[in-house]
Amino acid sequence: MRRRNLLGWLGFALCGLSGPSLAAGAPALMLANVYRPGVPLRDYWLSEKFDGLRGFWDGRRLLTRGGEVVAAPAWFTAGWPAVPMDGELWIGRGRFEEALSTVRRQTPVDDAWRSVRFMVFDLPAHPGRFTERIQAYRALVQHIDQPWVMAVPQERVNNHAELMGRLDRLVKAGGEGLMLHRGDSLYRAERNDDLLKVKTHEDAEARVLQHLPGQGRNADRMGALLVETPEGVRFRLGTGFSDAQRDHPPAVGEWVTYRFRGVNESGVPRFASFLRVRPDAPR
Repeated sequence: MRRRNLLGWLGFALCGLSGPSLAAGAPALMLANVYRPGVPLRDYWLSEKFDGLRGFWDGRRLLTRGGEVVAAPAWFTAGWPAVPMDGELWIGRGRFEEALSTVRRQTPVDDAWRSVRFMVFDLPAHPGRFTERIQAYRALVQHIDQPWVMAVPQERVNNHAELMGRLDRLVKAGGEGLMLHRGDSLYRAERNDDLLKVKTHEDAEARVLQHLPGQGRNADRMGALLVETPEGVRFRLGTGFSDAQRDHPPAVGEWVTYRFRGVNESGVPRFASFLRVRPDAPR
């Protein structure tokens, strides 16, 4: 019965009759909370967290998480069906900056795009639970049959110790982290425990409000950024920058990713350190 339902949905979708209407602005995406011990891991599927840029195929356009149209070469999305696909535009472990440079160009460079992979990990318009959606996106990727479109592998993990062991091995191999996705969850465009990120450190995004002047060796250039989180918490972000980044800091209005170690009672991140500009963060 499940196999027939899958094939029925896939055939319906490939005819272009499935999925939500194409709305303007940022796509409505599922977002992840942070893993903590005690989560019932046997309820979840486990996959690698790919260090790229979130990509959303809305059925006719490839968009960033912030809703900007990605100027991919025509051949990259040629033949893709009118089925919304959620994934990551990824080049390889430790190659985020290369992926960023390639994807953000307004005039695509074919040679650079030959290294990009669209790692499909979900189907937002599919009505089934995630365990069913895994089978559906695998079948869809197989139907597309292009080497640069890949289905993200999913596996099970039994306990916290096994999860931490896998995380340690992945990080040593150059990976960023892991993702946990609850098997019985529907696709909900919100941040909740149906999706969890597992990393050796916490990170988050904040929007740049102001450049604060430096002192001492940083006189006459940026000393810190005044930033604001999506929840409205403002704080100074003053470490983690190279000299070049202090000379040419992220622009006011841009989003940045920062690392931290928990938050204090007022919600301000502890030991926050700049990691990188995050142009695909929600506007």
